[in-house]
Amino acid sequence: MLTGRELTIASLMRVFTGRISLTWAMILAETCLMALVPLFIGLAIDGLLAGRLDELWLLAAIMAGLILIAVLRRIYDTRVYGAIRVELGREQAERSNSLLISTLNARLGMGRELVEFLEHTLPGAMAATVQLVISVLVLAAFSPVLALAGGAAALAMVMIYALFHRRFFRLNGALNQQTERQVSVLEQRAGRPTLSHLLRLKREEIRLSDTEALLYGAIFFVLSGLILFNLWFSATQLITTAGTIFAIISYSWEFVESALALPATLQHWSRLSEITRRLNGNVSSDP
Repeated sequence: MLTGRELTIASLMRVFTGRISLTWAMILAETCLMALVPLFIGLAIDGLLAGRLDELWLLAAIMAGLILIAVLRRIYDTRVYGAIRVELGREQAERSNSLLISTLNARLGMGRELVEFLEHTLPGAMAATVQLVISVLVLAAFSPVLALAGGAAALAMVMIYALFHRRFFRLNGALNQQTERQVSVLEQRAGRPTLSHLLRLKREEIRLSDTEALLYGAIFFVLSGLILFNLWFSATQLITTAGTIFAIISYSWEFVESALALPATLQHWSRLSEITRRLNGNVSSDP
């Protein structure tokens, strides 16, 4: 099915469009229901305080639907993406007769990362985007100021990531290059080359991890400011009930959680961009 195509995320999506579209539809349904839960918890709180059970039963129905869709999607996902991994691995093996076993072994692992991106990272980014939109809409319904604060935080987050993108690409390239040499190093069955290889892997992983830590520290600083501002604004500048304040803070935190997922997706995309070049023969495997 992948014969004659470049091994990229776009190719996998074109070849397996039907199966991927179905699982993504379930993800969107699951995400929308999940995003509505804090709002209906707030309504249920106000309803119970007023002696009503209607809002509580509505919340229960939403959570039951959420559980059903979540279970079915996970059962389906395992089978769909398992089939994609098999097809991609088979195609890689057929195209790689001239590669060293060390390089082929590493690139088979890298190829699985493309499927992991489709199975976990990209759906996570879709869910995060839906949650961001719903969070902003709900916050705007309470006060436009709350939504504007969220939009400013999101813009600052994207600008921060843009400063790190090239460094992530370069560091992932160095790590992948060293990983491709692993089998050939181990075949020497010599202590010094193996130790040297492991130390180089450690060095590249540390550099990558340190960059991730700085990125997330900067982003979380911005998003923490959003939570504190929205808490202060809702408690002191709005006429609200306990349920409303709960909903505002819940959606502010949901905004933060969703926003944190987007840099992870962009970082993963930086890594996959480098991997895709390797899988399609655009990067040398030699030291």
